[in-house]
Amino acid sequence: MKLAIVKLSAMGDIIHAMVALQYIKQQHPTLQIDWIVEQGFAKVLEGNPHIDNILPVNLKAIKKDKKVLFKEIKKIKIYAKEKYDLIIDAQGLIKSAITAKLLGKKIAGFSKNSIREGIASYLYTQKIEIAYSANTIDRNAKVMSEPLNVEITPKMIIYKEAFLFYNNEDSIIYEYLSTDKKNIIFVIGSTWESRNYPRDKFARIANELKENCLIAWGSEEEYDKALWIESHASYAKALPKIDLNSLKAIIAKSDLLIGNDTGPTHMAWGLNIPSITIFGPTPINRVYQTPINRVIASESDVDHYKLDKNDFSITEIKSDKIIAMAQDLLNG
Repeated sequence: MKLAIVKLSAMGDIIHAMVALQYIKQQHPTLQIDWIVEQGFAKVLEGNPHIDNILPVNLKAIKKDKKVLFKEIKKIKIYAKEKYDLIIDAQGLIKSAITAKLLGKKIAGFSKNSIREGIASYLYTQKIEIAYSANTIDRNAKVMSEPLNVEITPKMIIYKEAFLFYNNEDSIIYEYLSTDKKNIIFVIGSTWESRNYPRDKFARIANELKENCLIAWGSEEEYDKALWIESHASYAKALPKIDLNSLKAIIAKSDLLIGNDTGPTHMAWGLNIPSITIFGPTPINRVYQTPINRVIASESDVDHYKLDKNDFSITEIKSDKIIAMAQDLLNG
């Protein structure tokens, strides 16, 4: 049997969906699993032994150049020659549903009331019902597993095996890792500024913990912020520019990750590395809280259906709370 999973983006959503693969493969060991993904996130999937083929697309480029549409449709139709027995749209968007439709006839996805773009569900032959406000990881696990008659329980997710992998990572990361101090990764950026914990508070955390704090960044703006933190914290260093494969590697070799609600922070959960995720205008049920993966949130009331990009309540979270939580995890 051949399965195609359509989960195009974003990084955190892809990671949250990947947890289902190990349990699907346990019950269907001979199942061929191919994954259609935006090319910018393909490296997140690389190395996973449960994925047979990673099939990249570049649908994001269509916004800038409409001519790309025909090129991408042609590419997806080439992928469809694999003749999939089932396609699972784990995204729930119109563009992902159309992608799934181009891949084959038997398509499973979220029901109309379970996704933001409900019209997408009309392209599915099997509809999976789960509240839009339910835990994001539970939602992904259900849409990935139910069409295959696989049950994934919360307990199974908590006791998962690590499912992110890396190879041929950039050797430069080992020049930044310490052998006599705990290695802590700071993830300081995200897609909205209101989701970002203040740079001065990251600097204070580094100065108080007095460990080897390494700052990950993905844009020039984030790099400038990383350099500012480095200049204001004796125990903080900005990492060099590295790809997602090397980012997985350095997180895997760290003792703790502290970061905003964004993809690289969720890598720690996928690697079974201790983490603290800082939440402001986004719901904490995007993640699983475990003994080693913890959250700290502002006092905002978050509406799952209408996130407020102007909610900067994350800035009000006291750094003392994060420091105490970090010390507990490092000493545990």
